[in-house]
Amino acid sequence: MSTAGPDIPLRTIAPGPSSDQDTNPESTERGMHSNVLRAAAVRSAGKSLIKGRNKGKGKMREQYLDESDEEATLLGNVERHGEGDAHGEDVEESAQVERLQVSRRSSTLSKSRSRQDKSRTIPFRPGDRFQSRFPPNMVCNQKYNLFTFFPFVLYEQFKFFFNLYFLLVALSQFIPALKIGFIFTYVAPLAFVLCVTMGKEAYDDYKRHLRDREANSQKYLTLVPPLSHIPDSGPHTRSVPSSSLRVGDLVILEKNQRVPADMVLLRTSDPSGTCFIRTDQLDGETDWKLRVAAPTTQKLSGDKELMLLNGEVYADAPIKDLHTFIGTLTLSDTLPPSPHSSSPALPHAAAPTIEPLTAENVVWSNTVLAAGSAVGFVVYTGSETRAVMNTSHPETKVGLLDLEINKLAKILCAVTFALSVALVALNGFRGLWYIYVFRFLILFSSIIPISLRVNLDMGKTVYANQIMTDPDIPNTIVRTSTLPEELGRIEYLLSDKTGTLTQNEMEMKKLHMGTMSYGFDSMDEVAHQLATAFGAEHARQPSIATGAQLATRGRRDMSSRLRDVVLSLALCHNVTPVTNDDGSITYQASSPDEVAIVKWTESVGLTLAFRDRTRMELQTPTGTRLSYDILELFPFTSESKRMGIVVRETQSGELLFLQKGADVVMARIVQRNDWLEEETGNMAREGLRTLVVARKRLTSQHYATFKQQYHEASVRLEGRNEAMTAVVAEYLERDLELLGLTGVEDKLQDEVKSTLELLRNAGIKIWMLTGDKIETARCIAISTKLVARNQYIHEVAKLKTSDQVREQLEFLQSKLDCCLVIDGESLQLCLNSYKNEFIEIARKLSAVVACRCSPTQKADVARLIRQYTKKRVCCIGDGGNDVSMIQAADVGVGIVGKEGKQASLAADFSVTQFSYLAKLLMWHGRNSYRRSAKLAQFVIHRGLIISVMQAVFSAIFYFAPIALYQGWLMMGYATVYTMAPVFSLVLDQDVNEDIALIYPELYKELTKGRSLSFKTFFQWLMISLYQGAAIMIMSLVLFENEFLNIVAISFTALILNELFMVGIEITTWHTYMIIAEVVTLFLYVISIAFLPEYFDLEFVVSTRFAWKVAVIVAVSALPLYVIKAIRSRVAPAAYSKLL
Repeated sequence: MSTAGPDIPLRTIAPGPSSDQDTNPESTERGMHSNVLRAAAVRSAGKSLIKGRNKGKGKMREQYLDESDEEATLLGNVERHGEGDAHGEDVEESAQVERLQVSRRSSTLSKSRSRQDKSRTIPFRPGDRFQSRFPPNMVCNQKYNLFTFFPFVLYEQFKFFFNLYFLLVALSQFIPALKIGFIFTYVAPLAFVLCVTMGKEAYDDYKRHLRDREANSQKYLTLVPPLSHIPDSGPHTRSVPSSSLRVGDLVILEKNQRVPADMVLLRTSDPSGTCFIRTDQLDGETDWKLRVAAPTTQKLSGDKELMLLNGEVYADAPIKDLHTFIGTLTLSDTLPPSPHSSSPALPHAAAPTIEPLTAENVVWSNTVLAAGSAVGFVVYTGSETRAVMNTSHPETKVGLLDLEINKLAKILCAVTFALSVALVALNGFRGLWYIYVFRFLILFSSIIPISLRVNLDMGKTVYANQIMTDPDIPNTIVRTSTLPEELGRIEYLLSDKTGTLTQNEMEMKKLHMGTMSYGFDSMDEVAHQLATAFGAEHARQPSIATGAQLATRGRRDMSSRLRDVVLSLALCHNVTPVTNDDGSITYQASSPDEVAIVKWTESVGLTLAFRDRTRMELQTPTGTRLSYDILELFPFTSESKRMGIVVRETQSGELLFLQKGADVVMARIVQRNDWLEEETGNMAREGLRTLVVARKRLTSQHYATFKQQYHEASVRLEGRNEAMTAVVAEYLERDLELLGLTGVEDKLQDEVKSTLELLRNAGIKIWMLTGDKIETARCIAISTKLVARNQYIHEVAKLKTSDQVREQLEFLQSKLDCCLVIDGESLQLCLNSYKNEFIEIARKLSAVVACRCSPTQKADVARLIRQYTKKRVCCIGDGGNDVSMIQAADVGVGIVGKEGKQASLAADFSVTQFSYLAKLLMWHGRNSYRRSAKLAQFVIHRGLIISVMQAVFSAIFYFAPIALYQGWLMMGYATVYTMAPVFSLVLDQDVNEDIALIYPELYKELTKGRSLSFKTFFQWLMISLYQGAAIMIMSLVLFENEFLNIVAISFTALILNELFMVGIEITTWHTYMIIAEVVTLFLYVISIAFLPEYFDLEFVVSTRFAWKVAVIVAVSALPLYVIKAIRSRVAPAAYSKLL
């Protein structure tokens, strides 16, 4: 154990008296063997911990040090055992020396050791004081609490200049010297906007609170120590809510129960110590994962004995990586004997048993136990769990249009201030000039109309309603109603794969055997041939194949060849059949491909009837059972890209080595052939996931030699994995007989290919970010047509150094027309080493596929593209692992799917299938952006024109800060007299729905942001200056004897001008638009009669009034109509060419 000493300083426990030792040779041999294994375990643990220390950013980690709370635990109570034993004294003395060295080393390191080192050594049955060090196991997704709600919401509102300006103007009206008109006209709109926003935020947060409360109150059973005064009391359990679980608790998990915290598996209901979990809410993969309980605790006879254990669990500091866990389980003495065990009890005291713990011994929170029951030991809770660490907190999203209008508001404010100072300066700064400046500022406050915010918010509500009531995209929900315009500006789409582009339903589509190929429509023929083969074999006695029979293989009949390949597929897998409560059978496996193949063998007549870790039974088409012993299993890994199995037929004793895997690795293992490479390429182009199936018959002598060499390699302490792989390659993976090639299809979502093509034609760059394997992602990229036919696919994987990254980037720079497929590890290295260079090159590529991405990596990529390109990014996904990415995007779209509603609830828009994205962007997004841009500029124009008239009026009348229109006229202008016609612009459309979807290039025009830009803003500014000056000057030129008539003429001309301008701006007339225009004009005419203080009725009904108003309107509006007509002929808009 000296090799592990420096890394795992243990408080050694003295063994019991030597007289108790079993001295027979068998037990001695067993003891030697256990010592070898224990040494290997400690060495392995030591390596893991060294690795963990190296990965821990240089932090020195000391494990198993004395802690005040742990003094009474097993590793501290050395004195109880071995009293009076000379050997025990030696060990005790060496332990004291070791402890002294450790304490010295720890004292020198304690000052430099970072407080952020959160690694932990957790004893069984820890005390309250120890447990209170770690965060509570609370789920909290709320953004606010009672104290922070008002400050945070008000800050979010008033951090925008737009709202802050309105607040200052409204507050100024409480100062008598600055008061102009009704206070209500300034305060009411702002109060309305704030109340609506705060009400919505409060409601959303309350819903989050209810969801949190539901998750936190779920009940779980925990094991508690049995009562000491009752001798045979069983394991005591206590039901506690999820939020009360703490580090060190032993939790009983039942089938289909959500795992409440990160825990180490100690026992499962399966005798082999295995269980399956569903991780779809964590990594997005719907296939079940196999987890294994710690072997030592699995051997216990019952849960009660877990409470009697003296031991501790070491867990490394919490990290985000879902695939890595470094820990050890240390038990002080041998386990209590099982009542069912016939072997004599082992001695009570022995050296501590140390078992390394890896990610396969741990279940993460938010996963679900798929079958059976289990007992887990809690190691991380609350904010330290992997699920929480991989979830980012949502930010308040603000649309680009709102930010652009905020910029324009600053420009308008500067214009207002300049105009106010200019008017006071022209008057020579006489009297209380600073008061006059402020009065002018308030007079011109309509330049930045608060009604703009009200109109835009109401517009967003209309757009959201149109999206949710669209019959072509049923059950679509708008969860963030402030972002519909963003749908019209998307330039990057980041999509999940599983469940988003695919249905995650695998189906075997093709079987190729060199000279014969069976498609999906000819599977009946396979079933018939198989029945023939098994029927013939059933008639004759099975015999062991001889060399002569093997030599004539090429001439065998087809049914016999088919039998071999189907039998191999039915045997070479890691699938377990499980009987459900209703008697039906489901297949459990960590890969959906394997389940699809086993289901296919069942459909053609060869059914997997039974499977455990040592035996497998198949039922043939004739109803007989074939039994096989499982001798060796070599599982699939991303490095090996293949899985193998050695089986022995129980009846005949025939030994077979069966293997299936990716063509790139199998091609060099199987015998020479002339068809494999070509057919694999053909299937890959169809988007099928290919697996090559091969076999090798083994003699008993050959297998015995392999077994011996393999065992010797498996107990090596250095280079164990490499040695084991080399033995398998030498004795088994050589000259395998190629049986066939399978093609499995991962069914795509409806209309995925056409939707992706449409989005690409609209100028949107599409990235696929998935937690799946490179091979799988590559197949889906091809089948969805994300990659063009014959386009080069460049794979980047397993990069270790920055030099390798640089080489890959240089290659990509020279080949920008390729599709990049990169794994998560290499992606992280690229982002760490050459972040800017990588993004610069990647954004030029036609498609990017990132595999093995963690949820945090997905979110980081989304943020990076936003930050670097300054373009709008949309993320779409369907699982809990996509939530971070969805929240990090400008627009998050969640799909309600098999993986639950977690992504849908966190998203801004919720849809039921991927293809709905086309209409959401091309039609609703395009319309929302165009309409809001037009509406915003028109409302600004409406405020500017009246401010220009006020400026002209003040300039002519000795620069006096006196309002031209007061009271009801000002209130009516922004509401009753213009609001309905102006707001009707939210129903305008330039093309119909069919054209928008047929010509996605129209969408590309919008992403340039030309609908609302400084250019269009200054155009409207000039229009407002011209019209305001024209109306006011013409009214003064046609001056009557009384001031009252100027107000009547100019105001009526202003209203008619605005109605006329709305008509000019409308592209496609809607019924509501006509009603709005007519009703508004009617209301204005009627109101004149009720406002005698502003209008002289006798003058208003005269012909003089009518012709003067007509001339003013003609001068102000007709030139604009003429200019628009000429422009539509000379330089027509892109959409008009399609009409």
